[in-house]
Amino acid sequence: MSRSNWQALWLVQSQQRGWLACLLWPVSLAYAGLMTLRRTLYALGVFKIHRVRVAVIVIGNVVVGGAGKTPTVIAVVNHLRDQGWRPGVVSRGHGRRSREVVDVTADTPPDDSGDEPALVHGSTGVPVFVAASRVAAAHALLDAHPEVNVLVCDDGLQHWALHRDVQVVVFDDRGTGNGWLLPAGLLREAWPRQSPAKDLVLLQHREDTPATTLINAPGAQQFNATRRLASHAVGPDGERMPLQTLRTHRLTAVAGIARPSVFFDMLRAAGVQPENEVGLPDHAEAADYAALLQDPERTLICTEKDAVKLRPLLAHTPANRSPKVWAVPLEMTPDPAFFRALTQRLQERLRAP
Repeated sequence: MSRSNWQALWLVQSQQRGWLACLLWPVSLAYAGLMTLRRTLYALGVFKIHRVRVAVIVIGNVVVGGAGKTPTVIAVVNHLRDQGWRPGVVSRGHGRRSREVVDVTADTPPDDSGDEPALVHGSTGVPVFVAASRVAAAHALLDAHPEVNVLVCDDGLQHWALHRDVQVVVFDDRGTGNGWLLPAGLLREAWPRQSPAKDLVLLQHREDTPATTLINAPGAQQFNATRRLASHAVGPDGERMPLQTLRTHRLTAVAGIARPSVFFDMLRAAGVQPENEVGLPDHAEAADYAALLQDPERTLICTEKDAVKLRPLLAHTPANRSPKVWAVPLEMTPDPAFFRALTQRLQERLRAP
């Protein structure tokens, strides 16, 4: 069974307490014990929690895979900038090969930055630093960019070494799955979380489906957000094409995300019917995409995250031998009340002694 097929099977099983989840449940008890021990060591001061000179917003999931964290990071960064803040972003850069501290620029290879940090930098233009330690990334960014006055941590809810002032916990339609911890369920940590007063819970749903997900989160503020595909696709040179126009092309849809079927479903809902659908593992490697660039008669349509890996490959492929690649942006719109709550939390932090 391929890695993408195994990933799909596990995601289905983690929504229910079926045979696979029950088989893995004893392992999840051991995982829970390790998480509790680690959290206790931080609480007792055995492991140090590091503060930095600016406010820190951590945006992440307590569930595994594809809940909408990266679009939330981009939306929050753009909001902060519109409000006069000077944000920077730190990340571990999941899936990258390097463990060094990297200042992500337009020329940084995705293998060094990770696909999501590259997407965040390309979408916002703010400073983005990645490192195996988010604390190290935070210090490096603030040293290089003293003008930054708020940090957004892309993922890292379970990275307790970095002190945070606000935590944004993102959920999609799966909610907490079957309620069990990894590997028997979706949860990275027990839910409800400790310190819920810091949490802003953002429940995301597709624009064409009702917001039916309910999360048991006592002490946290909850908000909704809608997700939809943009009405256009973006080409390799930044040119735009209406999705309606792409209907006439021989399309192969590509998605190297946690749940490729979500992207394919949204394409069909927008009236785009690809002839082929290729689901790749989350954070797929460049080699996984290379085989898709052999048919110049086809047009590839993909997520922006996939385009980060595909476009460097296109640069080394003769134009007459490679297909056109169009990326469809995902637009995520939180309730205005979410941004008001976020602003209030930051103002409270500034007033604190």
